[in-house]
Amino acid sequence: MNILAIDTATEACSVALQLENITVSRFEVCPQQHSQRLLPMVDEVLKEAGVSLNELDLLAFGRGPGSFTGVRIATGMIQGLALGTGLEVAGISTLEAMAREVAASLNKTTPTNNSAQFIAVASDARMGEVYFAVYKTDGNALTLEVAEQVCPPEAALEQMAAIANKQVVVAGTGWSAYEPLQQWLQSHSATPEVTVTLPNAIFMLPLASMAKDRGDVSDAVNVEPVYLRDKVTWKKLPGRE
Repeated sequence: MNILAIDTATEACSVALQLENITVSRFEVCPQQHSQRLLPMVDEVLKEAGVSLNELDLLAFGRGPGSFTGVRIATGMIQGLALGTGLEVAGISTLEAMAREVAASLNKTTPTNNSAQFIAVASDARMGEVYFAVYKTDGNALTLEVAEQVCPPEAALEQMAAIANKQVVVAGTGWSAYEPLQQWLQSHSATPEVTVTLPNAIFMLPLASMAKDRGDVSDAVNVEPVYLRDKVTWKKLPGRE
């Protein structure tokens, strides 16, 4: 399946293209420059792969959670691309994308280890809160154990009590942003250091393919971002209720 994925939900801006057995991607940490960099990066990966948008099968985007402005940029871009091509869109969780990257790294370093490990993702949500979720990985499978939410760091740690004696790997900027999470890391010396801090569109590609198989896709008009906070809203396209 030929898939184009984009993400601007955090400080990072990334684009990835899966074309049969070829993957082309771009990743930049460029705060406040997403609107300037996103379209050129899309053009770059398409040109490098020698393909046009009309030859693709599916579009995907980081639906959040993340920066309101960043999620809005990706949502608007993917809606425009979908309207122009008629392609379906898969919205991918930015937290799940980070967990997917961690899981892929674990599979490379311990490919024969079949024991389940837990991935706790905490991304800095500002205002003294984190976007938080916990996943379990067992080989190539990734299962959501603690639902996506926005909460204080202390609340995130309370929900991790159930996996206190399990193998835990962490990801996201929240672990370095808040003292309670820093202290948790220091007290769990067996927990690997945070190596995945920001979502990358290249790890949204397999998640998009799985979303397509589940039928969890939409047309341009029905694209939905995820903010988690109730204080923000998304302006819907004309004609939509």
